[in-house]
This record gives sequence, C-alpha cells and structure tokens, in this order.
Amino acid sequence: MKLSRVAALGIAVVLVGSVPSARGNGQKSDIDAIGNRRVAHRAMISQEKEIAIGKQYSQEVERQAKLITDPVINEYVNRVAQNVARNSDLKIPLTVKVIDAPGINAFALPGGFLYVNSGLLQTADEEAQVAGVVGHEIAHVACRHWASQMTKATLLQYATIPLIFTPMSYPVYIGVAQALNFGVPMAFLKFSRNDEAEADYFGLQYMVKAGYDPAAYEAIFSKVIEEERRVPGSVPKIFMDHPPTPDRMLQIDQEMKAFPKRDQYLVSTSEFDDVKARLSQVINNRKKEKQQEGPTLKKRESTEQTATQPADQNKKDSGDDTPPVLKRRDGSN
Repeated sequence: MKLSRVAALGIAVVLVGSVPSARGNGQKSDIDAIGNRRVAHRAMISQEKEIAIGKQYSQEVERQAKLITDPVINEYVNRVAQNVARNSDLKIPLTVKVIDAPGINAFALPGGFLYVNSGLLQTADEEAQVAGVVGHEIAHVACRHWASQMTKATLLQYATIPLIFTPMSYPVYIGVAQALNFGVPMAFLKFSRNDEAEADYFGLQYMVKAGYDPAAYEAIFSKVIEEERRVPGSVPKIFMDHPPTPDRMLQIDQEMKAFPKRDQYLVSTSEFDDVKARLSQVINNRKKEKQQEGPTLKKRESTEQTATQPADQNKKDSGDDTPPVLKRRDGSN
C-alpha cells in the first residue's frame, strides 16, 4: 500500500507527539508509582526485536572489548545495577558487564545490555555515584529511547521520499557510524536532548526509590566536567554531544528538590571501597602481564657462506669432522 507524503508525515506527527513529557505528568512524577506506570515510548520495533538487536551487538562488544572477568567485581556491579533496575520501570531483564576501559562512562544497548567502564568505578568516590550513572542508562532502556528514535527517523524518511510502505529492514535504520571502537552503531548511544533530560529525570527517581542520595548524580557530573578540563578529549565525544552543562545541572537540582525527603540515604558501603581496591589490583596485574609479553630477540642462523669465510671453515663450524678434500683446479693463470 502506497502512502502519500502528507499521510506519512501525519503518522510521524501522531506517533512522535503521542508520548507525553516526563515533566508535568502526575503519574510520571510519582515515585511510588514506579513499576506500575508506562514510560516506554511508542515504537514500530517490537520489544522482542529490540532485545535481539541488542544481543547481537552485545556479542560484538564482548568480542572486541577487554572485559573484567573477576567474579567479585562483576557480582558487586551486577548487584548494584540490579537493585536500581528492580526500583525502575524496566520491564525486561538487565544484563550487566564491566569493561576494562578508562573514562567516567557506562552505556546500555537496546534490550537491556549494560556495560560499565572500569574508569567509572575507579573515579567514583562512593557507590551512589555509580548507581546514578547506571540509573540514567537504565532509564534509556526503560523508555525505549533507541526504538523510538529509530521509528521517528524511519517515518520522517517515509514522509520525504515516495516509496512503498514495507516493514523496516534492519540495515535501513541501523546507520553506519560506529562508536566506542566496539562495533556499536552510534545510533544506539546518541539521544536527543529531550531523551537525555528524561533519562536524567527517571534515573534520579530510580536512585531515590533504590535508597540512594540523588545528590551523588550531580557529584559524578562534576567529575565529568573536571576530567574533561583536566584532560581534553578524555570524555568520549559521543557523550559530550549532551554534556553536563550548567543548565542541565540546574534542571537536575530543581528536580531533586521536588523529591520526597528522607531521613537517611544510602551513600556508600565498605564493600565499594574493597571492590575499588580489588579492581585497581586487577588492572595493575594486567599491565604487568602486558609488559612481560614484550618482543624476544632470536639469533638468526645463516646458511649462506660469507665472502670472508672459506667453505671449509663453514664446514668445520657446522660440526662435520670429515677432512677437507683438495681438488685440482684446471686452467692457467
């Protein structure tokens, strides 16, 4: 069935405009309603397809990235992330892995595949800061931001070129730009300003629901700014497209004031300090092993005679005890 440009554009407007903003919606501002509300944006991509796509690229990430395999570190990070996920609007399982990579960073693929940089654990001062970054990424997955933006892009494409309305093929909307050097399409990780703001908002809610102090999210944002000033380019460019600007941080601060006050928050644990020290040891051991794997020099044994070494000498050096045989040379001088 053919669609006119006007009709296709109408579908895009209806679909894009059908998702209410996180702010100004009574239910979405109610922390007690977390888990029983609908925050996922509408999308033409099914949840099952989204999970399948995320799984495919998670395999690519794990093929190229250096994962932290220490069971104690992985169990701890997974426990923190699952605690936040249980207190979120996420409707699908969350898979958590730790990558041996610098930078205050974490990223989530479609379908609930979350990767936490070792650099985040090393830089964070407390568990709540890690939970804040994790909460932001979980919010992206819960809201289905990737599926939504792929749907919008596809509908806009339908609205601007005449074509037959057929089901989306994976290569069409996946894009070709890659990010993080892990073979991950950049479209998986770049979101609009509205999506980033929504992930901030819900991520803060998930922190509070899980018992963490939301002020820790502001603290880790400050570390991102400090790190970028100290070492320009240290923060992945893809995530600096929506940096923690003063306006964004001011918005976060205003939202935190609207949250119900608690007498006590979970800030950190002694286990966090133990895991952080263990991680440093694991990374140092990896560096030592890499240094010990330096190139080794081998003596090359030549099988050719040199111009200054007679043939019988070569024969003698080879270990042959047979006496040399003198041959008469024919010819005159």
